[in-house]
Amino acid sequence: MEIQRVSIQGFEGSFHQVAAQQFFGKGVEVVPCATFREVVKIAGNKKESTGGVMAIENSIAGSILPNYNLLQKSGLKVTGEIYLTIKQNLMVNPGVQLEDIKEVHSHPMALQQCLDFLDKHHWKLVESEDTALSAKRLAKNRSKHHAAIASKLAADLFGLEIIAPNIHTMKANYTRFLVLQRSDAALPVIDADKASIHFHTDHSRGSLAKVLSAIAGQGINLSKLQSFPIPGSDWRYAFHADLEFESAGQLESALNDIRPLTAELTVYGIYKKGKTI
Repeated sequence: MEIQRVSIQGFEGSFHQVAAQQFFGKGVEVVPCATFREVVKIAGNKKESTGGVMAIENSIAGSILPNYNLLQKSGLKVTGEIYLTIKQNLMVNPGVQLEDIKEVHSHPMALQQCLDFLDKHHWKLVESEDTALSAKRLAKNRSKHHAAIASKLAADLFGLEIIAPNIHTMKANYTRFLVLQRSDAALPVIDADKASIHFHTDHSRGSLAKVLSAIAGQGINLSKLQSFPIPGSDWRYAFHADLEFESAGQLESALNDIRPLTAELTVYGIYKKGKTI
């Protein structure tokens, strides 16, 4: 894939940029966005980017439901995924010692993830809108009494020193990111073994069970099933499903089997299953 410029949520040094570099290489250019909606908008604009990287779920916090809705409305294709281990680090300006710190700045979620470490000290915790932005501000202000919690990439970008690495309480903390491209630019993925689909049934009794049985009947692993209410309906639901398969023929057979059982079926993308990094 020749994606060279991708939209990401957050600032330079964010975990979105780490994920983009892991997928495309460190030479990838990123377009920082304030919101996920902006990520999708820019990813779909060929004048501004050649794709996007968007978080979709976290192993602790669960699915990011608004992002599934953005994916549905975007018309973008899923062409890859990354499972990134989230490592939080305490960073300071060069020469600052642990005993010099009086305040720690970061996103509320990052602070929450590191409370076991932070509770051992008597620092003031200051919430910000982004982990990487906290690191950037720290470097700009050159404060001796402030620290930030962010990624190693942020420390490298802004010339900060990691004074305490991996301070997050839950070590098994992973975020799944989707790689998105415009339909006219998305090329077939060689050796694809995973697909993301969206469907809804006629909601008759047992209709969802028939779809799931058809998937299982082709020997496909249903690794994700997420339901969403259909706006304007009387408690009816649509579903996002991730399917893991061994061959293209196996997936094609499954899609042929379930298409007559659904009122609507959309294939978001057929891609290579991501590795945990």
